[in-house]
Amino acid sequence: MAIRLKKSYRFAFRSAFLITICSALILGTLLFFLDALNWTLLLLFCFFFFSTSFLVLQYRIQRFIYQRIKKIYDDVALLESSSMTSDPVTTDMRTLTEEIEKFAKDKKIEIDTLKIREEYRKDFLGNVAHELKTPLFTVQGYLETLLDGAIDDKNVRKKYLQRANKAVDRLIYIVKDLDLITKLEAGELNVDPSEFDIIELIQNVFELLEMKSAKKEILLTFDIEYLEPIYVYADREKIQQVLTNLLVNSIKYGQTQGTTEVSVENLIRNKIIIRVTDNGEGIPEQHVPRLFERFYRVDKSGSRSEGGSGLGLSIVKHIIEAHGEKLYVESVEEVGSEFSFTLEKTSTAEA
Repeated sequence: MAIRLKKSYRFAFRSAFLITICSALILGTLLFFLDALNWTLLLLFCFFFFSTSFLVLQYRIQRFIYQRIKKIYDDVALLESSSMTSDPVTTDMRTLTEEIEKFAKDKKIEIDTLKIREEYRKDFLGNVAHELKTPLFTVQGYLETLLDGAIDDKNVRKKYLQRANKAVDRLIYIVKDLDLITKLEAGELNVDPSEFDIIELIQNVFELLEMKSAKKEILLTFDIEYLEPIYVYADREKIQQVLTNLLVNSIKYGQTQGTTEVSVENLIRNKIIIRVTDNGEGIPEQHVPRLFERFYRVDKSGSRSEGGSGLGLSIVKHIIEAHGEKLYVESVEEVGSEFSFTLEKTSTAEA
């Protein structure tokens, strides 16, 4: 870095002043006892002694202390991101101490952040590997069986190819969700808001999931009959994905012959809240704070058997936050769960 000296005169001034006072007292006392005290001479002595002491001390500070402090700055300069590298070298000890303490605090925060990111990266890579290896090994197993001779049996061939195709679909599903959440987290996926009827959208999602819910005998329903449309201003496609993910979760973890209920309520003048409530197995309290983490699963074994990428709730969180809205969750074991989120309603909206 370019070496610039920021001079500090405080230490030299105070030191010279104290030395002068002490010297003047000693000289004055000596002259007094010799009966030769001359105040004019004593004042001149103090002035010249102070000036000389100040200059000598300042020179020594700049020559010796500065060289040692400069080494600290040179060492810090190896870290190019440090703000200290662009600052002038100061010989003021208090200023230097403050700068070093601030530098150390900033670096500690940076190191702690890097450690957290490293742990997060390890967890993420481990989870991705775990999610991908199951369908990959499934495909590999079926293909190897076919290559070993099972391909000659028409019935076995068809069944194994169908199962392999299902595993490939699972891989594609995981990769698509990974791509989507990466774009959401990087801010590369823009929200394209428009006005639409949220009641109509919820009904469309009900119809899309009708077969899935019928398999578990779970009823998808509104809390009341909505006779009038309720218009909101949001990205229709992404809100549909939010509703789909929440309803799929309620079906996946719901009780057989259970119910998933959706309600749309006025919150404040320009906001509504959409609630997705089920009477499923519920979520243990200790798991609730981590529900929206990527790949986080409450039941490590059972949830995987239900399929999915493990990214659904994380995607929901990022989409809602991209809209500048809030997402809430409440759950009680053996009673059920409620996921809710806010949306901006238009001036024509009616609840």
